Amino acid sequence: MYIHVNLFLQMNLETSIKQTKFNSEHHKMMLNLIYTAGTINARQMRFFKNYDISPQQYNVLRILRGQFPKPASVCLLQERMLDQMSNASRLVEKLKHKNLVSRKECKADRRQVDIIITDEGLKLLEKIDLDYQDFDEKIGPLNIEEARLLNELLDKLNK
Repeated sequence: MYIHVNLFLQMNLETSIKQTKFNSEHHKMMLNLIYTAGTINARQMRFFKNYDISPQQYNVLRILRGQFPKPASVCLLQERMLDQMSNASRLVEKLKHKNLVSRKECKADRRQVDIIITDEGLKLLEKIDLDYQDFDEKIGPLNIEEARLLNELLDKLNK
């Protein structure tokens, strides 16, 4: 599986989308970012399918683990989500049905619900963490220094 995916990631943008001319290097960069994000997202979806969760559900669980033992609100989850377009309420409901999170009425504000990760959710994250490190390292042919540089450049784009 990883050999096929790594070969796929090593193809350049022109070959992948069968386009050789771009308006500018910035235009090519934006298309490359969109294409690469889609490729990585597809790989994550396949990875998390093994655990019967989506990348967005994983993100919610990760946020809740960081909050643990304090509860989180849907609003807090939405603010911290990597995918700001995700519906945090819907994701929490799906995780609740899988017994990975619990929801309770907030004692301080009855209009709000407190969401907390369950022991089952914490155990699932522990299992995922073991496999995810291997997944992260096989994301592409970048060494640590190249990954650090790419992170700096991406942070610069996000300013």
